Amino acid sequence: MIAQLLGYAASVLLAISLLVNNDLKFRWLNTFGCVSFIIYGLFIDAFPIILTNSILLFINVFYLVKIYRTEEDFDFAEFANGDEIIDKFLSFHQKDVAAFFPDYNHHIGGNEISFVVLRDMVIANIFVATVTTDEMAIIRINYTVPKYRDYKVGKFIFDKENRYLVLKGVKCLLYNRVCNKNHEHFIRKMGFKKVDANGGEGYIKCIA
Repeated sequence: MIAQLLGYAASVLLAISLLVNNDLKFRWLNTFGCVSFIIYGLFIDAFPIILTNSILLFINVFYLVKIYRTEEDFDFAEFANGDEIIDKFLSFHQKDVAAFFPDYNHHIGGNEISFVVLRDMVIANIFVATVTTDEMAIIRINYTVPKYRDYKVGKFIFDKENRYLVLKGVKCLLYNRVCNKNHEHFIRKMGFKKVDANGGEGYIKCIA
């Protein structure tokens, strides 16, 4: 019975790993699937299953180490209204953006911070926030493309290089509304705390 459950679990994990579009998630899911299949193979004394999945496990571990050790270049690039590349970026990712920020209206005002995060010179994230008079930045959009949802972009913005925001007059960041469970998990991971915001629940993080 235990062997069968392990076999089913391994099959499900490997199947799910093929559906995700994030390299890190793919490797971890595939790794857990391989480990489950190895244990399953030990239960039923199936050496070919053990051998095949041991090889795949080694490959996954190799790439996981490579992912975590790879030094990537991150940078900010500010933009303004009418920036054609930003309009094309938002248009291309329109459906996914709407799943995370359904109320976002792309217009940059005079009291707003707007930039993209470049990851090895590729646009990985778009960030727009309204800065209030009490040094609070209300985040309108903080969208990262699926390929780069491994928390590195968030750590770059909110922790490693948060001095960029501090120099813009920001001491705290606020999400007035969170519409997506995956995004809620992400902002909790980034150190945001739940608060009452404008009659509802929001998330806040102080950086200065």
